[in-house]
Amino acid sequence: MVTTGEKVTQENQSSNFNLASYLKEKQQLVEEALERSLSISKPEKIYEAMRYSLLAGGKRLRPILCLATCEMMGGGVEMAMPTACALEMIHTMSLIHDDLPAMDNDDYRRGKLTNHKVFGEDIAILAGDGLLAYAFEYVAANTQNVPPQKILDVIARLGRTVGAAGLVGGQVLDLESEGKTDISVDTLTFIHTHKTGALLETSVVSGAILAGASDEDIQRLSKYAQNIGLAFQIVDDILDITATQEELGKTAGKDLQAQKATYPSLWGIEESKKQAQQLVDEAIVELAPYGEGADPLKAIATYIVTRKH
Repeated sequence: MVTTGEKVTQENQSSNFNLASYLKEKQQLVEEALERSLSISKPEKIYEAMRYSLLAGGKRLRPILCLATCEMMGGGVEMAMPTACALEMIHTMSLIHDDLPAMDNDDYRRGKLTNHKVFGEDIAILAGDGLLAYAFEYVAANTQNVPPQKILDVIARLGRTVGAAGLVGGQVLDLESEGKTDISVDTLTFIHTHKTGALLETSVVSGAILAGASDEDIQRLSKYAQNIGLAFQIVDDILDITATQEELGKTAGKDLQAQKATYPSLWGIEESKKQAQQLVDEAIVELAPYGEGADPLKAIATYIVTRKH
């Protein structure tokens, strides 16, 4: 009998889809769009600080998920790119603020000094604020060939994602949980579905909304995204233990040092790997109705559990 996981693996092996070249192509488009999205103005220092972190590289996974989903649902890169850029602006804001001494107190991000180490804590806070505000402006001012209601839907979803019902709420509970020894799997999952998963889910779903996807499609894609979001965090937790600072591009072992509950601390590394793989297998099953058009999303899901950094 062939298991779901084996079926998924067989499907991926039979596909001619080349994820590396796809990511390279889309990453270049995103980098070019981000470079154009934010130029230096007065006062120069704040724009330099915003650009420093926004253009610091990274996988650009969230914008690419947005573009891939939009294309899968019949839309185009052009209609989704402003939202893709906004997602990266919001993600960058969260990293700038997350690295601050009052939060995770980290000195390195994406292999470079963190924003507050270069520009100071005051400017880093303001750079994050500036990127967050600009993300909404950018979607509203630059999205073309999309019905206004769809643009409003995306803006509303972005707001919910980044606020107390999403990223901010997850971060608060994460801070409150540091040093506690009785954190349950349910609490940990709540933290990460909000702190990490919410923005990944919105990346996928916003691409679908812009392309005019049905409610049924959005529900299916939400489930896909929720699963890969949680798998992403489980793998992050594993890498924090097993990878070096050079591989991560940020300080390794921070979770242990901060006495944070992680999936490996509750389940062990092997069970954590197993759970991440199961989530990805279930995510890929949700893409069955979309045929070869879903190849990028399938491959990204598999990449999430096999990545080394």
